[in-house]
Amino acid sequence: MCPAQILDGKALAQQIRQQLKERILACQALGGRPPGLAVLMAGNHPASAVYVRNKERACAQVGITSFGTHFPAQVTQDEVATKIAQLNQDDRVDGILLQLPVPEQLDAIGLLYEIDADKDVDGLHPLNLGRLVRSEPGLQSCTPAGAMRLLKAYDIPLPGKRAVVVGRSILVGKPMALMLLAENATVAIAHSRTENLADLTRSADILVAAVGRPGLIGGEAIKPGAAVIDVGINRVVDEAGQETLVGDVDFASAAGVAGFLTPVPGGAGPMTVAMLLQNTVDSYCRRLNLP
Repeated sequence: MCPAQILDGKALAQQIRQQLKERILACQALGGRPPGLAVLMAGNHPASAVYVRNKERACAQVGITSFGTHFPAQVTQDEVATKIAQLNQDDRVDGILLQLPVPEQLDAIGLLYEIDADKDVDGLHPLNLGRLVRSEPGLQSCTPAGAMRLLKAYDIPLPGKRAVVVGRSILVGKPMALMLLAENATVAIAHSRTENLADLTRSADILVAAVGRPGLIGGEAIKPGAAVIDVGINRVVDEAGQETLVGDVDFASAAGVAGFLTPVPGGAGPMTVAMLLQNTVDSYCRRLNLP
């Protein structure tokens, strides 16, 4: 069998950024101000700091103004909630994102509930999740939305196909299943307690891995010709002490079986950031009644 076609999330994300940049320029001529995104981060989690810098850099590239706030690790729930309330009322801000994880003294779920649902560019507010369940318009979780854009860009058919999502988080697994279902795929959700996992994944025409376990799914667990979206981003250290990023799918063995496959890095990750920008611009245009 031919090696899998690589689903190049990096290249597609760059196309989306260019389209958003052009859209912002056109809308700004009508709306008078640029879109605004506020990213809130608490503490000094190293990976979070990298993610926030990347998001702010991406915003600058397309013309989105950043209103980020970095709280000390000892910040209180009330202090963060007060800042969110201010941003909810700030007409310059179209999107608010709370960078996870947060320090242990903070209630992340409670803070997410404080964000105005129409500025919830992470798509995690119960109102937006409810809209997704009901197939109504709303801001959607960035990683699964990015995966759906990848599938569409490569003309991978979904209606009537068997889709298996490995992972049931509210951030990826559950919304991913709902988005696939909305496109008329037949969807199964697997997780850490699923028996005979490989038997289930081998039945999938569309396989999404989102559990955070490096190399969990090998080529032997993939249906020949399947489209495989690897959402996992795991840092592993080899015997020489070198740190590398790997996915939940064993890329080397999967590449000889799958029909389509996302790399790690360069697959789902860039698309997640692109969808964050997309959500922010969509919110901006709705709030200002722009096309």
